Amino acid sequence: MPDPGTESSALTTEPEAGAHTVPDAVRLDDVRVDEVRVLDGPNLYFSRPAIKVILHLPGYLQLRRTEAEALARRLGLRSARPGKRGTALRQRFVMRLLRTVMRRLGTEIGAGRLGVRVRAGQTVEDVVLAFPWVHRTRGRVAGEQLGLVMAGLLDASRGADEVIEEAAAVILAAPDGPGPSVLTPTVPVASVTGTNGKTTTTRLMAHMCMAAGLTTAWSSTDGIVVMGETKEEGDFSGPAGARGVLATPGLDVGILETARGGMLLKGMGVTANDVSVVTNVSADHLGLQGIDTLDQLAEVKAIVTTVTKPQGWVVLNGDDPRVWAMHSGIRAKPWAFSLDPASPALWESINAGGRGITVLDGEIVVLSPNGDPDRLVKIVDVPMTLSGLSRNNIANALAGAAAALGLGVPRSAVVEGLRTFAPDPEHNWGRLNTYSVPLDGGGRATVIMDMAHNEAGLEALLEVARGLAAPGGAVRLGLGCAGDRADEAIVAMGEIAGRGAEQVVLKVAEHYLRGRRPEDLLALFREGLARVGVLDVPDFGTELASLEALVPHALDGDVIALMCHAERTEVDRWIRDHRGTVDDARAIRRKVVAARGEHELEAEIAALWAAEDPRERLERAQALVAEHPRDPRILFELAGTKDAMGDEQGAIGLYEQALACGLREPHRHRAQLQLASSLRVVGRAAEAQRLVADVLEARPHNTAALLLRALVQADLGQERQAVADLIRSTLEATTDVDTQAYRRALRAYADELAPAAD
Repeated sequence: MPDPGTESSALTTEPEAGAHTVPDAVRLDDVRVDEVRVLDGPNLYFSRPAIKVILHLPGYLQLRRTEAEALARRLGLRSARPGKRGTALRQRFVMRLLRTVMRRLGTEIGAGRLGVRVRAGQTVEDVVLAFPWVHRTRGRVAGEQLGLVMAGLLDASRGADEVIEEAAAVILAAPDGPGPSVLTPTVPVASVTGTNGKTTTTRLMAHMCMAAGLTTAWSSTDGIVVMGETKEEGDFSGPAGARGVLATPGLDVGILETARGGMLLKGMGVTANDVSVVTNVSADHLGLQGIDTLDQLAEVKAIVTTVTKPQGWVVLNGDDPRVWAMHSGIRAKPWAFSLDPASPALWESINAGGRGITVLDGEIVVLSPNGDPDRLVKIVDVPMTLSGLSRNNIANALAGAAAALGLGVPRSAVVEGLRTFAPDPEHNWGRLNTYSVPLDGGGRATVIMDMAHNEAGLEALLEVARGLAAPGGAVRLGLGCAGDRADEAIVAMGEIAGRGAEQVVLKVAEHYLRGRRPEDLLALFREGLARVGVLDVPDFGTELASLEALVPHALDGDVIALMCHAERTEVDRWIRDHRGTVDDARAIRRKVVAARGEHELEAEIAALWAAEDPRERLERAQALVAEHPRDPRILFELAGTKDAMGDEQGAIGLYEQALACGLREPHRHRAQLQLASSLRVVGRAAEAQRLVADVLEARPHNTAALLLRALVQADLGQERQAVADLIRSTLEATTDVDTQAYRRALRAYADELAPAAD
């Protein structure tokens, strides 16, 4: 089962049996303990188990200054400056009081000089305090008693020693309780955290370890997996995942996706790791569990780095300043990864005795203090990067390769893993899974199913979608997210979607609403969409329904990007039931190249036209067509070679065949114009005129088409019309000052030659 609810208490100052009763002069709402949380493993406050206490202390914030100073003296703080009531300075004074009280309480119960961490809460009346524990029950009781001590100290008639001693007696009377459940691994372990890319990096590392023949288990938001077989489904990115992985018989290596929630609510599931990875830090889940800013979120993510063994490796994103800054607090060796080979982080890491990994001349390379760059593999040969299209997955590939090497996985297995780990349902379920789906109107659309769930993830998804769309193709987006995002984050996703997609539909995943009403979630998305002028956006009750709504609008070469969280299985089944197929690495590469207006055989095509002998060009073109008989681009190039040799009649059929086979832009209109030119030469000017008109309808200012139209008009005896049309088109396109001065006269001459059509 996934991680259970964390053991904690939400308390007022109601005393336990045997505790001192708070006097009537002190209102119960002057001091309130909102939570006592038991953290079993390394956490935000300590690298060992700790008790976290959240206190609400309005009584202290409203004390008169003289009363606050008197209280400080009772506790032995002679130089304390309380500050004005209700101020942040007063909160700092209260934090100092709390630290003193907790340490004195620790002394009374025989804990020696107790380590105490104190932080400001979400308001000036809130303070968070943490201290280490050895015995669960006694530690929890100590946290609860802290609130009673703080309440008792507000009674000026009581001595501080008396209040603290009574609380200590209650703590000492409590049973020890069990010790921490955090595990100390006996096999190499890697912990992977970050805002985006955790699951992909975890799976890639596991794939590399298995390629090395190691018995590998890993945990993630999808479950506990042993050697590729899912043992338990569910979100196991917390301590329960660590327990499940490390319980695997014969385990050689464990890889643990480590999410912020588990670290905040329970602590890490292991006492230490051999390798830690931080992929990035971006806005996600802000406003939850006291984490309101990116800097606070980065501090949480850094927990995994602080418990990495000194002889281990900390793999950090050198392109993210908040992540790279974590290297200053580690004991292990740094290993920076960066998409920029000139990144300062790479050289800082190397100069500190660590390593770097980056992309150099299109290859993934490892940098070390002594020696040449170790060239692992070309980016185009790493399927998960989508032929270099997905910058996020390039970064994940760098992080995964560095971490695997840091674990001691052989270099050959790392390279093999990079070459064979694909963005498909088998290797990376739900992350940039790419399909080709036939359309009723002919052609095929691309469908991308991805777990994008925040602004950064959505931007990455849209970047990939645009990079897979054919020239002139549209991106159509199914937009949605979990309900526990901040309002401003949901609005921002609406803006990103409106700017990045030609069509947007909204979808609701009931299971992920997390307390938010569907209509409220949809309203926030629509607010963001409206900010960029996108209105009247429909919504659907399921992710599958949103896909079904987008497909009928898709044209050949379009991309449908679906943010899919709850219905991945249903969406995958629907695609396969409708004759859709999973794109392999070759299919993705073909789409990426086509989206650039290129062809996968671009080098061969360039070599064909580089040949000086026309007969050699023709032979090369014929050989390419023999290998790819229905490839429209190759047919187009063969037609061009015949055209160039004066064989217009032979070229005409090939141009027509290329267009019929679905030749796409930017070559389609060129083929139409070249076909029109050949038709004109063989005396079929009327057919040529219709083709040129089709091109000008889509590209009214295409100069080649305008000139060709004039030639065809002349062939058809329409010389006056040809001159008139050329004058008009020139007037529309030119910004020349002299031409503009004579615009009216020139337009009149054109009308004399041939009246303009209505």
